[in-house]
Amino acid sequence: MKIALLAGALSLSAAGGGAVPPAEPSLSLAGTWALDSAYEILADGRRVTHYGAHPRGLLIIDAAGRYSLQIFRPDRARFAAGDKTRGTADEYRTAALGSSTHYGRVRLDPAKHQIIFAIEAASFPNWEGREQVRDYEYRDGVLRYAVPASASGNGTTAFSIWRRVAER
Repeated sequence: MKIALLAGALSLSAAGGGAVPPAEPSLSLAGTWALDSAYEILADGRRVTHYGAHPRGLLIIDAAGRYSLQIFRPDRARFAAGDKTRGTADEYRTAALGSSTHYGRVRLDPAKHQIIFAIEAASFPNWEGREQVRDYEYRDGVLRYAVPASASGNGTTAFSIWRRVAER
């Protein structure tokens, strides 16, 4: 329906039939994105986060669509032993829940406003070898997408908000 309306509007504009609002520019994901926000909406409607109020993250996408994504809670506790192999159960738990990483290939379906991550490897092994489809919105250099509740398996929908890093 959106495409038909846009096509009709473009043909009106080409025929001199009036002003047409500009179409969304073709979005290229290639580049570096810094995490602005990451939070979850639980099945009961409460908003929470595993990553704190000011999470850190980086999403890097090359021109061929290969990506690497990392999200970290900045106040994760250090392991008391100073050795990654000798952490306590609680240290391992908070380290795992305070970070999310994955890489693979990414593509857009602009007609459906969906971003598709084909995940090759992830800090959560259940995501490996799977595709995740996420609804996205892009405006003014900000990419927002929702990780569907089916990805978590617990009814929680996660949201990630990324800002394009200016190229130098």
